[in-house]
Parts: sequence; C-alpha cells; structure tokens
Amino acid sequence: MFARYVAIGDSSTEGLDDPDGRGGYRGWANRLAERVAAAQSTPLLYANLAIRGRSTREILDEQLAPALAMQPDLVTLFTGTNDVVKRRFDADTVGRDVEIMQRTLVQNGATVLGFTLPDLSLVLPLGRPIAGRVRALNDALRHASASSGAVLVDLAKHAVGSDPRMWSLDRLHANSAGHERIAAALAWALRLPGTDDSWSHPLPTEWRRPLGATIMAEFRWQRDYFLPWLWRHLRGRSSGDNRGPKRPALSEVVKD
Repeated sequence: MFARYVAIGDSSTEGLDDPDGRGGYRGWANRLAERVAAAQSTPLLYANLAIRGRSTREILDEQLAPALAMQPDLVTLFTGTNDVVKRRFDADTVGRDVEIMQRTLVQNGATVLGFTLPDLSLVLPLGRPIAGRVRALNDALRHASASSGAVLVDLAKHAVGSDPRMWSLDRLHANSAGHERIAAALAWALRLPGTDDSWSHPLPTEWRRPLGATIMAEFRWQRDYFLPWLWRHLRGRSSGDNRGPKRPALSEVVKD
C-alpha cells in the first residue's frame, strides 16, 4: 500500500494529450493514481509536479527537492524526450541525472517507476534521424535504473508502443489510448491486483493508411505542429514557459 505518490517529469507526465473533459489533461500519472487508490483501503495522496518542455536537468533542478519534501513512498519519473530533440544531446549526462534522482528518491524510501521511450520512426517519419538518440537514451535509462534500484518498464521492447494509433496528432504525445496503456504497464509493474501483461499486446488489426491520406497527414502535421514547434525553439522559447505544475500539492485521490 502507498500513502503519498508524487509524479515528476515533463509533458508526458503532465498528461498531454489525454483530455480530461474539463479543459485540462488527465494522463497516465492520474490514471495510475486512480488505479493505486482503487487497489487499497487506505487513502492515497497524490501530487503532479511535471511541467511541459522540461529537460532532465531542469527536472532535477526544479522538481526533485519539492518531491522529496513531500516524503513520497511512490514516485514516477519519466524524462528524456525534450533532451533528444535538442541540438546537442549527451545520453550519458542524461543517464547520470536520472540516476541521481532515482537513487536519491529510493534512498529516501520511495518506490520509483519509469519507462523507456518507444521507437517513433513509424509515428514520426521526420524523427528517424534521432532514432539512434532514442536508443542511446533508453540504454542510459536501463543502466540508471539497474544501478539505482528503480523499476523500469521497457515499453521500447513492445511494438504496440510505436503504433501510430497510440499517439496524438502532434506525434510527440500519447493519446488517451496510449496513456491508458502506460498506466496499465506501470500498474502491472507494481503488481496491483487484477493487472496483467495485456498492455503489451498489439492492437487486433494492423496499422494501415492509404498513400493519399498519409501525404495529407504529413502536410497538416508540418503546418500545425512542426513549424510552430521549430519557430518557438528558434526563439529560445518553451511550451512550459510561465507554467506551473497542475497538481503542486498532495491531495487525496477521489475514488469512483
């Protein structure tokens, strides 16, 4: 049983793109908190300190100390996406920063969960040049977790993680179905009652899209997502500028 769950990370942990129906985002961290709360008779307090656009070093500098102050016994930490898309990327540095956070949290009594990043080549064709970076990131996460004692769910080993139907239109964030899969995977890693490995199973039908639809989708993605992202980064801006965490303090998870 867990008493205090704190989620730290970037936009994935914040919940993009899993709308909650109230103008915000639900996300896998909220979904996991709900699963944990439902599996136990004692209350679960939950805080989500994640902010979109944050790099691993920024998460270390900005979120670790506030998380530790909450004395969590469960922490999720997912990071690295914003690092691999930067002009310069050093997997070893990212891995060391992740290990510092994991080890510190584990030594303070928390069960720490994380997961690897699936191959996005099918989801994001323009992202194929960074596929090597993603593999290096995942290797660094595996090494860090093995060293620190954190629990790592290796999503990258399962093809369903790279299925475009699990990703939102921006191709950088999971959609609601993807967030549900991630939450199920983490719940399974915690061995919550009623969980199994069905989260890792492929969808029942093969992914296909006609050529014309593919060309149109590429055009819309570049117009609506890639070019605005590129323009923002050329100006040194981040989607997380002037934003705070969506759930900065511990509060009880309301059971259905």
